[in-house]
Amino acid sequence: MSKAERGGAPGKSFIATLQVKPEKRDEFIALQTELKALVHEHEPDAYVYEVMQADDDPDLFYCIATFKDEAAFDHHMHIDFHDRLVPPILECLAEDMQLGFFRSHA
Repeated sequence: MSKAERGGAPGKSFIATLQVKPEKRDEFIALQTELKALVHEHEPDAYVYEVMQADDDPDLFYCIATFKDEAAFDHHMHIDFHDRLVPPILECLAEDMQLGFFRSHA
């Protein structure tokens, strides 16, 4: 979607680095798969929500998301399924998530 189609304002994006406990990998993947499907189904202003697993470390994942604007990000952070799925996702982590925020202009 172009900047003009988004209304000209920069979008809000994040990249999360997630190191998962090996014994929790399958649970993490199942939870993230459910979260991704729900985001795509119920959040039209979430332009991207993708979870990727590193080729060289099966317990290392990256989550990349882009939202129309700050309001869409805030909506994502407070939607009911986010509140239900994120706590067990965080319990799967071997260390604190690394999170970076970015503005999307293109």
